[in-house]
Amino acid sequence: MSDTTSRILRLLSLLQTHRDWSGSELAGRLEVSPRTIRRDIDRLRDLGYPVHASAGVAGGYRLQAGASMPPLLLDDEEAVAIAVGLRFAAGGSVAGIDEASVRALAKLEQVLPSRLRRRVNALQTYTVPMTYGDGGPTVDPDALICIAQACRDLERVQFDYKAKDGAETQRLVEPHRLVSLGRRWYLVCWDVDRRDWRTFRVDRLTGCLPEGVHFHPRELPAEDAAAYVAASISSTYTRYQVEVKLHSSKADLRGKVRSQDGQLEEIDNKSCLLRTTGDSLEWIAAWLGWFGVEFEIIQPPELIEYVRDLAARLTGSASTSA
Repeated sequence: MSDTTSRILRLLSLLQTHRDWSGSELAGRLEVSPRTIRRDIDRLRDLGYPVHASAGVAGGYRLQAGASMPPLLLDDEEAVAIAVGLRFAAGGSVAGIDEASVRALAKLEQVLPSRLRRRVNALQTYTVPMTYGDGGPTVDPDALICIAQACRDLERVQFDYKAKDGAETQRLVEPHRLVSLGRRWYLVCWDVDRRDWRTFRVDRLTGCLPEGVHFHPRELPAEDAAAYVAASISSTYTRYQVEVKLHSSKADLRGKVRSQDGQLEEIDNKSCLLRTTGDSLEWIAAWLGWFGVEFEIIQPPELIEYVRDLAARLTGSASTSA
């Protein structure tokens, strides 16, 4: 590779960090003159990269979005992350994205160095995604885009919604966030007509249309959107309401209890109250044991009885082995 080509690739890599670079900064990084930087910028523009230049003391060069998709420079970690994401997206829950993901993945893997391809293959081989029955419903990507843009722009949207019991209604909402949980997508929003917060399954809504009316954001009555969705669907679909006192600080548990797993309230600097839900006593008991801290089950009684029986069986098994 010629020195000029190598330098231009290094220049492009710097510009892709999404910050303004002065000509003198770029010249210093690449150890060339400002005049050479200007020529290299012109070469990038000829190749289709929209490099914007602003004058003045605070001016500089910035790579902007253009009308077409130019080639990208990725470091090793970025390339692996994108390849893995595309592999999982190829079997994902968004309708129509699987084929596009396969095409993009084929292009990326064609140019991946062998050392990176082995890392991607290893992660894919030894990762088993959880599946639900026949794979679950798929979501219209246009609906996701419509909602995401409305969340960003604080714009009301209307859509037709078909509930679980088959009832069809038309809704006008102020969208807050999209939440992906398992293979399902949920919209957390303020329902304008019901004057309350609501959660909607995105695969059950059609005809999403921005209304053109903007709104001021409201305060969500939960820690975050994921916690709100978890609480909303658990109160409807789960069998056991669980309360457990964990003898550990909230800071130590933060990496183990996610917002979608349940609500974690600090009692003092040595204990927390965990509220969660579940359909399986076996899974709940195993999950609590994974924390590696002492705990006291407050409810439900079925979980208390199950853990007592499990402890007795484990103790007996350990004694027999000894």
